[in-house]
Amino acid sequence: MSVLKVENLSKRFGQVQAIADISFEVQDGEVLSLLGPSGCGKTTTLRCLAGFEMPDSGKIYLGTREISTLTPEQRGIGMVFQNYALWPHMTVYGNLAFGLQIRKIGREEIDKRIKTVLNMVRLSGYEDRYPRQLSGGQQQRIAMARALVIEPDIMLLDEPLSNLDAQLREEMRFEFIELQRKLGITAIYVTHDQAEAMVISDKIIILNQGKVVQMGTPQEIYTNPQNRFVAGFIAVTSFIEGTVNTLDKEDQVFIKTDDNILIKGFKSGLQVGDKVSIALRINAIRFIAEDREQKDRTNIFEGKILQASYLGDIVDYRIKIGKWLVRTDSSAKINYQVGDQVRVYLPPEELIIIPERE
Repeated sequence: MSVLKVENLSKRFGQVQAIADISFEVQDGEVLSLLGPSGCGKTTTLRCLAGFEMPDSGKIYLGTREISTLTPEQRGIGMVFQNYALWPHMTVYGNLAFGLQIRKIGREEIDKRIKTVLNMVRLSGYEDRYPRQLSGGQQQRIAMARALVIEPDIMLLDEPLSNLDAQLREEMRFEFIELQRKLGITAIYVTHDQAEAMVISDKIIILNQGKVVQMGTPQEIYTNPQNRFVAGFIAVTSFIEGTVNTLDKEDQVFIKTDDNILIKGFKSGLQVGDKVSIALRINAIRFIAEDREQKDRTNIFEGKILQASYLGDIVDYRIKIGKWLVRTDSSAKINYQVGDQVRVYLPPEELIIIPERE
């Protein structure tokens, strides 16, 4: 069942078109992430949903109720802000009670809800503490609890983990997933962190320059990006450009670069002469031992190590193949040095071929 429906939402600030004709639906219990670079329209979309910004055009439905022109407190939506936005002069209890008091909830019910929600976020007994007495992770949980305590129909989260250090951020991702699954929360989650979106989302919308450029499950977007922007944004990706040279049965295609490298891949719907980009995920490039005999030389190329970055258990390599710069990583046990000549294999089934017309 659709909990939230957005139809042709647009918002302009002066000469800047922040979002343009955005449409999507969120199903009951689903986590939808809005993902994209800074300035793509993620937060503007969220603020329109919350009622902090009024869209220039378009409609927003919560269930069957249109909420496009309602005030934030009339919408039945909980919001978790990037900076938590906790009142510094109020205790945890005061922060959680504030929204309920505005809604004219009685004291007994307020006490009951606050006790329940603090138990959910594992902060029972923190009622009398002030935000300054809490760690970043604890403040984030209180911000989450404040959104939950009003028992919203849907939660909006605006990069809620961005102020945490890397390790705590990863821990809080899994805490959010656990809480979301336990309560069946329906949520829209704004982030610019690709890994975060992949981990927590049932569905992802990729935004660029105020427009939806692709929508799908994390697996769909990762394995079948619809254009070069999505392929490059969703994961570490190298690109090689070329032209379709020959086509074979079962969607086999041979692509020739302008420096005469011939690369085999798989893609339907192409024609000889089509211009394409080959997207190479960081794990789609394999080293081949120099002393290993190869009967089939397809997609095996000579390369040169230009950069090697030690990251503990792996080394991040940048390799020159012909005129193209590609990136891969490998176990630190494989110890190539800058300047080394190497052989690499590009598995045809792992290459993502994107026609220019897409």
